[in-house]
Amino acid sequence: MIVSRIVLKNWRNFREADLTLGNRAFLVGPNASGKSNFLDALRFLHDIAKDGLEKAVRDRGGISKIRCLAARRHPDVELEVGLSESAGQEPLWRYSLAIKQQEHGLHLPYVGHERVWKGNEQLLDRPDTSDEGDRQRLTQTHLEQISANQSFRTIANFLESILYLHLVPQLVRNPQAFSGPGIEGDPFGRSFLERIAKTPERTRQSRLGRIEEALRVAVPQLKNLKETRDASGAPHLEAIYEHWRPKGAKQREDQFSDGTLRLLGLLWSLLESDSLLLLEEPELSLNTGIVNKLPALMHRLQRHKRRQIILSTHSADLLTDKGIAGEEVILLTPYSEGTKVELASSVREVRDLLEGGLSVADAVMPRIVPSNVHQLDLGFFK
Repeated sequence: MIVSRIVLKNWRNFREADLTLGNRAFLVGPNASGKSNFLDALRFLHDIAKDGLEKAVRDRGGISKIRCLAARRHPDVELEVGLSESAGQEPLWRYSLAIKQQEHGLHLPYVGHERVWKGNEQLLDRPDTSDEGDRQRLTQTHLEQISANQSFRTIANFLESILYLHLVPQLVRNPQAFSGPGIEGDPFGRSFLERIAKTPERTRQSRLGRIEEALRVAVPQLKNLKETRDASGAPHLEAIYEHWRPKGAKQREDQFSDGTLRLLGLLWSLLESDSLLLLEEPELSLNTGIVNKLPALMHRLQRHKRRQIILSTHSADLLTDKGIAGEEVILLTPYSEGTKVELASSVREVRDLLEGGLSVADAVMPRIVPSNVHQLDLGFFK
């Protein structure tokens, strides 16, 4: 399934947002407009389904850190997702959650409401009579409880399967030097090599072969990509790097460039699963010529999976792909009460430019450049 609709109220930058999504979505906006926070709304639901409401809120610093600063009369944080079998269809499932903070005691988050629909049938509407008799029940969602989510476990399984990737090359090269999450929930790559090593051999070889083929376009000297083990049993990636010597030289991941590692991680993630994939600025460390090809590459690798990808980007090169439609671009615009969220195709001026043959980069990127950016160097050197 895909997230075909998302509604946010008082979530971080967003007082209110209501968007219809397709198989791809490109988040575009200036710095601090909330691109990462938009992605984090879906990560938040993933974390609730996996680890529970209290931990998901605590990991983000508490309700006060995730509540929009512009929230006033109705301060509850609310998130709703609609799940459809494919783009353009009405949601088969809907999950809506409102979160409050206890006014006394430990200030734990608790459920303001939790509602579930399958089609037009409402399966859950909390608080219910059991909650009224025991308010402590509202510190947990039914989403996180196997004993309570049986009728809508499809939603829980979908949310728990969401993947987020923002691979940090230094973590891949030297995972022992950093503390952090293990294999589960490791978006930054500390356990990336272990994930590859734990993949069944036939699947692993197939994926690495496809990745090598794609990497040869970006790094023509690289060949024979494979997974190996050192004397202590630790996993590594190894490849032959061709140069003036007849047989080239073997290199491991600690010798790969940042761009090679990030591209390798992106390609592996595209092949790894059918679940929703959230990507944070995939263009980092990559040559502009490669960045321009990323949307088409993602589409080619995903077209048989019907997998949904939502990514944030600052790159005009990535958005020059004429295959990106205005309906796939989410435009974030900061204003005094937070951030306005809209599809690029809903902005008349942008729509006119796209219909005139311009790319999304030409139509949208000028709108997100700060109006006083030309004063940056003047202010710095005063």
